[in-house]
Parts: sequence; C-alpha cells; structure tokens
Amino acid sequence: MIDLDLLNTLLCVVEERNFTRTAERIHKTQSTVSQQISRLERSLGHTLLVRDRSGNNVVVTEQGEILATYARRLIELAQEAKNALAANRDLIQIRIGIPEDFRVDRITQVLSGFACINPSIRLEIASGMSIDLHAKLAADQLQLALVKREPGTGACVASWPESVVWVTNWQTVTPYDVLPLAVFPRGCIYRARAVYALKKAGIRWRVGFESPSLTGIQAAVSAGLAVGVLPRSAVLPSHRILSSSDKLPDLPGTELALIAKVNPVSFEQRPLVIFLCSEIEKILDDQEN
Repeated sequence: MIDLDLLNTLLCVVEERNFTRTAERIHKTQSTVSQQISRLERSLGHTLLVRDRSGNNVVVTEQGEILATYARRLIELAQEAKNALAANRDLIQIRIGIPEDFRVDRITQVLSGFACINPSIRLEIASGMSIDLHAKLAADQLQLALVKREPGTGACVASWPESVVWVTNWQTVTPYDVLPLAVFPRGCIYRARAVYALKKAGIRWRVGFESPSLTGIQAAVSAGLAVGVLPRSAVLPSHRILSSSDKLPDLPGTELALIAKVNPVSFEQRPLVIFLCSEIEKILDDQEN
C-alpha cells in the first residue's frame, strides 16, 4: 500500500520542481523531503525524480508523471472520504415509528419531504402495528412513534381523535348469519373494538381475512371477502360505511397520538414534530373532505 503522505510530498515536488520550496510548503526539512521521495522510489522500484546539477531543482520522469496523476486522484478520494465521515458524524439521527394502519403511503411521502428540506437530519423509519411500536419505544429502538390507542391514555406530544366505522363494499348486502371480519392481528385496537362490540351485542362473527397491512384489509373489504373495521381516514371510495340500519353496534372512537421516548422532545427533534403535526392535520382534513 502506498503511503498517502509520501504521495502528497511527491505531488508538491512535481508542482514546485524544487526541494527547498517543497520543504517550505509542507513544513518539513529538505532532507525529510528527499528521504520521503527515496522511500517512495524504493517501494515502487522506479526513479520518479531526477535532480539537476545543483541538487535542488528536479525533473520529473515519465514514471513520476504517471504516479502523480494517480496520486492526485487518491488524495482527492481520501479527502472525500474524510468529508463524508465528518458530515455523517454531524448528522442528527431520529428514529421514528409509523403505524401500518395509517396511510403509510402519505406519511412516508411527508417524511421524505421533511428529509429533503432538512439534510442535517437522518430519519430511520419503522412501520408496524401500534402495539409493536410501543414496545420499540420502550426498548429505546425508537425516539418518536405515531400510534393508535385508547383516547387520553398517557402523555403525548400531540393527539387527534379518530372515528372508527364498519365498512363493506357496495355490492355486499348485510346482515350475515356469521359476520366475517377483515381484521389486523391480535393486539390491534380496531380488532379489539370490533370483537368487544359484537360480543356485547350477541352477534356471531369469524375472522374472514387477517393481515398486518392496511392495504390488505382495504383490498379484502373492496372485494367483498369480509366486513372491515377501519378509521374513517382509511375508508376508500370502493367502501360503503355501514349504518344503524345494518344492525351492527356503534364503535367507540380511538386516538392517533404522537408519543416520544422523552417528553418534552429535544431541540433536535422539534422541527420534525412541528412538521409532522402540521402534515397529519392536512392528511386528516383531506380524508374528512
């Protein structure tokens, strides 16, 4: 491996064509400069510089010119690497979790927009069920998380009320003998809401479709495979919201909450929190309209 310090000395000599000026430029003695060039020549097995009769001025050999070309590239690459590492060290990393059942397509676009206008902040984003995001927050794997929860349960940075509705497609006619449900896995607050309400009303039910993906649940409802339990913000044009005439019990609302591992949030996290709260308001307003 060629020592970059030796290559830098060679470049200086090639540019100055003089050992004395090179020594002054790199703040080394003339003898040190000469020794470094000799070391480089011995390691490569080529004469790189030829001194004139004065012993101070030099002529660059063909091999010296070739090596100087590569030396410039190597030194530039080394500096780029240092700059990249320095920039990476100065980045603020924020780990945030987003729920699978809240318009992941929109929220990821929002976070991408934030990252573009805040290059000094690096986002690490995890998507999953709210119960899993809570666990990751507790385990210090996340600093912020957007979760679905029971209204008013615990501290939060911001929260938004969320109405939950029964949905089917436009072709399906209710009621069923045994209601097929399109639900998220156990631990989902919507599933718990639905099961509790159905048991209380004495309505028989079964799992007709289960998926951790909001897109999967929406597709199953659109296809008429099962009745879904979704926040109003996730209802598609292909869905029909069931009313009291469909003989299904009312569902109590939930809460969308932005929670932090440490509250109040840090100075570094504040721009993301402000941006996220503003954009969530827009997403919810768009859904209501």
